[in-house]
Amino acid sequence: MKNLKFIKKKNSGRDVSGQVVVRHQGGEQKRFLRAIDLNRDKKNMEGRVIAIEYDPNRTVDIALIQYQDGEKRYILSPQGLALNQVVISSENADIKTGNTLPLRLIPVGTPVHNVELYPGQGGKFARSAGTAALVTAYEDHFVHLKLPSGEVRKVRGESFATVGTLGNVEWKNTFFAKAGTKRLMGIRPTVRGVAQNPRSHPHGGGEGRSGIGLKYPKTYTGRRAVGNTRKRKKYSNKFILSRRKK
Repeated sequence: MKNLKFIKKKNSGRDVSGQVVVRHQGGEQKRFLRAIDLNRDKKNMEGRVIAIEYDPNRTVDIALIQYQDGEKRYILSPQGLALNQVVISSENADIKTGNTLPLRLIPVGTPVHNVELYPGQGGKFARSAGTAALVTAYEDHFVHLKLPSGEVRKVRGESFATVGTLGNVEWKNTFFAKAGTKRLMGIRPTVRGVAQNPRSHPHGGGEGRSGIGLKYPKTYTGRRAVGNTRKRKKYSNKFILSRRKK
């Protein structure tokens, strides 16, 4: 769909002044961005799947939906979504793959994806190939979700989520045969800290194949990079019931 595609701007990890602010990015192929409907805000209107397409900007395939009023939108394609299948975003929707409804109406044990962190914000969790969050319990106005990382956290029951596990599960087994493939994806090489000189990285220096030589590993800017690096007083800590696996 031409009206749902536009050229992706290449920043190569640089800010407006041209300085590198995110390392290891650059050199990717020219490509189109697809406008994905992560909000699923076309409520109470059925849409039919008319195509399932490859998206070069993400690991999961996308599905083109045509709604009853003629509008077309892309959504993330879950496992089992078929051509001509009807999907809907509604509080009265059935618990069926591709349908979107509030978390408080989804039964315990149901896998969901494209989960909103806050109502109306648009999907934030479980958006890559083969992933899904699991509804595990209800508590007051919250729903307990087990995220793909293993973390269990509380999310408001009014937040919308889409039923099903995202497709293209075999992505995790992809073998990149050569470095050039990663360069075409926009990923530049990453040099180990211990292989650098001490002026470039805290892990550098030493004779021969030396270790890091420090009590704790550090990033190239000198921050600690071991254990739980999350802020201790972060506002959302109270919503996390169980930390992710380390």
